[in-house]
Amino acid sequence: MKYIVIVGDGMADYRIRELGDKTPLEVADKPNMDFIASEGMNGLLRTIPEDMEPGSDIANLSILGYDPKHYYPGGRGPLEAISAGIKLKDDDIVFRCNLITERDSILIDYSAGHISNKEARDLVNALNEKFANESIRFYPGVSYRNLLVIRNAKKFSMEIKCTPPHDIIGRDIRTNLIVPKHENGKETAEFLNNLILKSKEVLENHIVNIERMNSGKNPANMIWLWGFGRTVRIPKFREKFNLDGSLISAVTLLKGIGHYIGLNVIDVPGATGYLDTNYENKARYALKSLDDGDFVYVHVEAPDEASHEGSIEKKIKAIEDLDRRLISKILNKLSNESEFRISILTDHATPISIRTHTRDPVPFAIYAPMNNKDSVKRYDENSAKNGTYGIRKGTEFMNLLLKNGRHI
Repeated sequence: MKYIVIVGDGMADYRIRELGDKTPLEVADKPNMDFIASEGMNGLLRTIPEDMEPGSDIANLSILGYDPKHYYPGGRGPLEAISAGIKLKDDDIVFRCNLITERDSILIDYSAGHISNKEARDLVNALNEKFANESIRFYPGVSYRNLLVIRNAKKFSMEIKCTPPHDIIGRDIRTNLIVPKHENGKETAEFLNNLILKSKEVLENHIVNIERMNSGKNPANMIWLWGFGRTVRIPKFREKFNLDGSLISAVTLLKGIGHYIGLNVIDVPGATGYLDTNYENKARYALKSLDDGDFVYVHVEAPDEASHEGSIEKKIKAIEDLDRRLISKILNKLSNESEFRISILTDHATPISIRTHTRDPVPFAIYAPMNNKDSVKRYDENSAKNGTYGIRKGTEFMNLLLKNGRHI
């Protein structure tokens, strides 16, 4: 039995007035998602526990069968570091370090116009020239998604609160800096906030940003620190499910999760983590991975990026591209097979109206040839409410997917 899970990051949404009080999933032309829903079983997943932040890291761990209350390392930073091959010790703390655009103390752009990898590397090198020492170092990632590692950080407090930059677009940076949860977090918060503010002195007049501004692009003139944590020990995917599997994503965070749980992480040519990603290559590499493995987890970031930008048009396009250019290729290849199960779902909602993640339950559908189906005809938030599965915890998903397979 082969298992294929396709995750459209942030696809779920609220009803939008401009779409006739429908969601992007309800409006998009997506015959392949609808086929999986109409020929399979449907429901809603609560991928985010009530007392945890609605992040992609927490949601995807849940979907993969790992309770984030036990296995979440406190933030996405350690997961991305693992993906980047950075060796971490138990006392190290890792922060996600966005390159952002700041203007008159306002956070204008959480991604600095989706800055290129090369430009980001040049800016990270400049940050290291100014700030790096035996305890502190910046590491380049993909585009705006970079890292800050603090080594042997026993004196650094975890009692601080950081705000994701995509949550405060258009807001005053000074009122959204890192805050201590308790008195013992005050010194750590002050140190990190000073690093954020001083980064502008390094980046503002860097040649990379001068050229970007001359070209009409947003400069990456400040860093933003968030998503921090330390590593924790975790059982491997094969131990839990007796499956050999792979993960495909352009996003460092998801690759980190794959490495973290022992999946084979596949780098796909042309996968960008944005709307211009190579959907066809993702489908091709996913199918190829099933020659040697039993399970593949295909993650597509584009719908979430469109949501953070507040673009209805881009979000619908991302959903339709995922359906037409990726899912259709996989279904066509498997059309003569009977021993497979395929699921389409989203990890969390990212409503365009608020441009950030929520913990609303999200739709999922599971299809297997010759198996039962329910009355649902389309894949979307409202149709899924009538599915046979009802509302389930995110950590239940893997058992639902595998229940008719030989591995459960």
